[in-house]
Amino acid sequence: QVQLVESGGGSVQAGGSLRLSCAASGYTVRPYCMAWFRQAPGNQRERVASISSIGVTYYAPFVKGRFTISEDNAKNTLYLQMNSLNSGDTAMYYCAAVRATSCAGTYNYWGRGTQVTVSS
Repeated sequence: QVQLVESGGGSVQAGGSLRLSCAASGYTVRPYCMAWFRQAPGNQRERVASISSIGVTYYAPFVKGRFTISEDNAKNTLYLQMNSLNSGDTAMYYCAAVRATSCAGTYNYWGRGTQVTVSS
């Protein structure tokens, strides 16, 4: 059973940066896709960025150029570096994983989330 634990959230002023981490465990073969999602109150959960096991990345248009997804396979840890944060980035951020050939589909492993709050 894949387990995902996020950390690194917090409160930051607009223009600031945060780095989220996701410690993954419970598998011997890395899930094909790992991703960061976010959900703000009243909004649907949306995929922010994802990375496949061969390093193909995806970024949502609203974070492109500001956020960077990366991973340290030796530490089984996924990261999301977030720069130039604005109030629209305020949300609960979730780490997710799936064993699938497409990173655009449904994810079946989820962490509990870490809150990011950006004040203007």
